[in-house]
Amino acid sequence: MDRGGCQMSGGGPSSGDGSGPDRHGMITLEDLESFSEDQPEDSGNGSLEEEGQTMEEDENPDRLLHYWQEVARGHQVEVSQDMAEPIQQLSTNNQGRSHREQIPFTLLGRKEKCGEILYEKRHYEKGHWACIIMREETYEQSICYGFMRIMRYICQHNSLGDYLGMTLPIVTVVRTDENHSAMSPDVTVAYYLPTEHQAQPPQPHDSDIVIEIWPATVVYTRAFSGPTNEVTIINQISTLAELLESPAVCVNDSFIVAGYTNPAHNNRQNEIWFLERR
Repeated sequence: MDRGGCQMSGGGPSSGDGSGPDRHGMITLEDLESFSEDQPEDSGNGSLEEEGQTMEEDENPDRLLHYWQEVARGHQVEVSQDMAEPIQQLSTNNQGRSHREQIPFTLLGRKEKCGEILYEKRHYEKGHWACIIMREETYEQSICYGFMRIMRYICQHNSLGDYLGMTLPIVTVVRTDENHSAMSPDVTVAYYLPTEHQAQPPQPHDSDIVIEIWPATVVYTRAFSGPTNEVTIINQISTLAELLESPAVCVNDSFIVAGYTNPAHNNRQNEIWFLERR
């Protein structure tokens, strides 16, 4: 997985980086959707099902931008004025297109213990992804800035000039050293193109966003909750490696963090993915 590509089957160079502070992960449209005039803070359990109620079409875009900027400051991220339009588009129903499409997969098996799912084995089909590689001071900053650029692509900054639709999860590809003790500062933020755009993906205006065909892939995935940062990700990689019966069948230096719910919530729902070697 070098800077020229971000396929799931990668396995690029490893380089170390220190652990970052314990802050939450990326800012997504769910941060916007937890906003309301009387209660600006998230009061649900962070799930898309409960937080997925869209805002009114006439919601003041300046107030939405201000809220986004307030949330971003908690991640040490600055949100520029030109994000007002993409934020507005993602916070409305876009003519009934606010539905979030789940990335399709086939469940191949799972390992359980005392009723708890330790991990699942899944097969994901080949598909088009829009991805961008970021290199900020921290993992959290990389995924925040990367997702904002992906947001622009989703919201009309593409060759169709149209809103493309949201898919989940939003994933980040992380790279570690050989011992899984440190993460590379290079982080890939990736968005799966909705089914209607898979055959002919709209091209991004942003030259740093690359449309890649990720090959069909088998992944081993383990769910976890809470914030995502350098420390928690390294811990989750170690945990899944210990649980797998044959970890050597997986790529050893590139992993995926999948985010499903509001990162501003303490009980954020995530997954760590190991990629089976091809």
